[in-house]
Amino acid sequence: MKTKEARELGQRIAALIAQNQIEPAYNLLTPVLAERTPFDMLRHIGDVIGMESLEPVTDFLDLIATYKTEGGWVVIASALEQQLDRDLEGVFARCRDFIIAADVWYGADTLGEGVPGRALVADFEPALALLKPWREDDNAWVRRVVGVSVHYWAKRSRGAAEFTPQAEELLALLEPMFGEWEMDVVKGVGWGLKTMGRKYPELVTDWLAERVVPGQRRHRAVMLRKALTFLSKEQRARVMGAGPSGF
Repeated sequence: MKTKEARELGQRIAALIAQNQIEPAYNLLTPVLAERTPFDMLRHIGDVIGMESLEPVTDFLDLIATYKTEGGWVVIASALEQQLDRDLEGVFARCRDFIIAADVWYGADTLGEGVPGRALVADFEPALALLKPWREDDNAWVRRVVGVSVHYWAKRSRGAAEFTPQAEELLALLEPMFGEWEMDVVKGVGWGLKTMGRKYPELVTDWLAERVVPGQRRHRAVMLRKALTFLSKEQRARVMGAGPSGF
């Protein structure tokens, strides 16, 4: 499948959705989800679908979610992204529901990068406000997505100095989660810290050395290990020297 074919398929599906023909629309998508279709092509399909009216598209995305296909989460994330500028709060709420429905790491990560991650890039402060409550969510996958979203933002920031204030806010967002004990969440938060350390090594070094390690907060070893991944030997030594012997 090529880009033009993907977008044309998206248009055919969108036309059926607009007529409230939800199941026939899904029947067009089914063969694509059954094959090893490249995610980029699935995103093109989702982009076109997401441009339609919110209510019928939501019904269609709900149907996709019931089948729990890996590619289906890509289409859902891309469609939701197209709705961010029309219904930011509603999209976050629907994204959370889909993360819980997916109940698997690749669903959470796909939705995390595609929705709150992209929202942080596009509209930082409103997105950050909506993401904060997810840190205490009862669902571990939702909590994991906080770290995944930070990873996506850091990757897209490319370490530009102009985004340092936002990077500081994101470290503050993650700070209460450094003591997270659920391993699936730890991996997501650790991923965010790892990418932040790659793009803003001095900032992460200062944050770890001055605010995290000295507090001797109980944490999974993997969390600190991921945060240190891209720091230099000197930066690592500074961080580890901030804690008690054997930290």
